[in-house]
Amino acid sequence: MDLAAVLDAIDGANAADPTPEEGRPAALLYGERMSAELARQVRDASDLLRIAARGQHVERWLLPRAAYPEGKEGYLNWRREQGRRHAERVAGMMADAGYDAAAQARIGVLLRKEGIKRDAEVQALEDVICFVFLRHYFAPFAAKHGADDLRGIVAKTARKMSASARIRALVEFTLPPDLADAMRAAG
Repeated sequence: MDLAAVLDAIDGANAADPTPEEGRPAALLYGERMSAELARQVRDASDLLRIAARGQHVERWLLPRAAYPEGKEGYLNWRREQGRRHAERVAGMMADAGYDAAAQARIGVLLRKEGIKRDAEVQALEDVICFVFLRHYFAPFAAKHGADDLRGIVAKTARKMSASARIRALVEFTLPPDLADAMRAAG
């Protein structure tokens, strides 16, 4: 089992993202941000959690959101398919690096977010995802949405987080009072 080989394979795949962000492929930068946030939040993360964090959006651009109908149902179907595709792609990379079928199956559980709020590693991954969103993507996202939409989005994000992550988020991020209230109310 070669963790470095899997992380390199994910990075190699994500380096092909045609969307630039800060002068780099967006998916590659996202994976690096996920790994950095995981290291900050979970000092003793398992190799599988480290792989899941890095592979969270592997080759996400290959299935654009526009391929699915507008609205909540279309979005949820797209997101489910992305989770399935990410799990399948990363499991293949793991197989190439010597990981067994059980480890490959576990990465599927993590990347499909099965057991959120019940499985500590799935929850840790979701907390990292939420922090990466708040730290790197929330401000530009907020600039494109109205106040009511933002309150709803912050509330949905907060509901996915563990109670301890919500508390840390309120300390680490300066949210306007109405958005901080939405974060607090999610508990």
